[in-house]
Amino acid sequence: MNDVAGGVVVGVVDAEELVPVVRAAAWEALAHGGVLRVLHAVEWPLPHGSEEAGTDHVQRAERVIAPFAELVAADFPQVRVVPDIVSGSPAPALIRRSHEVSLVVVGHRGSGGLPRLPLGSVALQVATHAASPVLVIRPGEEPDPGPKRRRVAVAVEVGGVPAEVMDFAMEAAIRRKSDLDVIHAVAPPLLSGAGTTGPALTDHQALRDSAAQALERELAAYRQRWPRMRLCVQEGRPASVLVEASRTAVLLVAGTRGRSGLKRLVLGSVSGEVLHHAHCPVAVVPQAPEDEEHPDEP
Repeated sequence: MNDVAGGVVVGVVDAEELVPVVRAAAWEALAHGGVLRVLHAVEWPLPHGSEEAGTDHVQRAERVIAPFAELVAADFPQVRVVPDIVSGSPAPALIRRSHEVSLVVVGHRGSGGLPRLPLGSVALQVATHAASPVLVIRPGEEPDPGPKRRRVAVAVEVGGVPAEVMDFAMEAAIRRKSDLDVIHAVAPPLLSGAGTTGPALTDHQALRDSAAQALERELAAYRQRWPRMRLCVQEGRPASVLVEASRTAVLLVAGTRGRSGLKRLVLGSVSGEVLHHAHCPVAVVPQAPEDEEHPDEP
């Protein structure tokens, strides 16, 4: 995981529904240096001569952060809370902080100062542009969903299982003592005529078998670190397969990357759909842009 500076940051507003989000952030902070920044964004600058109003804004922000800090102190005494009152909009503030921490935690809706907005605003902006992994929690999600969901799921593709994504998923599974499902989706066969047999279907099965064999080779080293790993090659649209997997997962991990300058626009397809519809927390892990991985290619 990205431990350049360590610590976790969570964006908050004055809303009780964010309690599970803060609890999840505090639990993650235990594995990231024991420091949790609780960030609340205030729209500044204020008009000239508004020093008193500025003081009121700071005091109001402190009142927003205080109950979350008390919650963490009571339930996670090993975690040190750092109040983080920032000027401006919440998404840019959290993105800036992502360069300083190991993990950003946001609520599916309303994190960091904009309550009840749908995904596509704060959470999606942060997940798309953050330098660190981002954990998106739906307010109201139970921090421990019980034995039926004691598994971590991670999405992979054939031809280069990303180390950043697998390392994050492996550590998440190890911390939770959970099984790790490695999921790869294969598009269903496009049959031109009636029936469900013949060369097209046979070739499709060969494609699935080939993908499974290739992924098993790529995952061999990871399996030595955590034997409770299962490769699942499933037929269907990638986003649909992952959303279905999230029904029985305690965490779903997905990577995102894009060529330089494109701001990882791939998030708008598979990972974006998963963020919208997943039934469990989703961790979005940034990968190196393709042209950084292969700098000598034209």
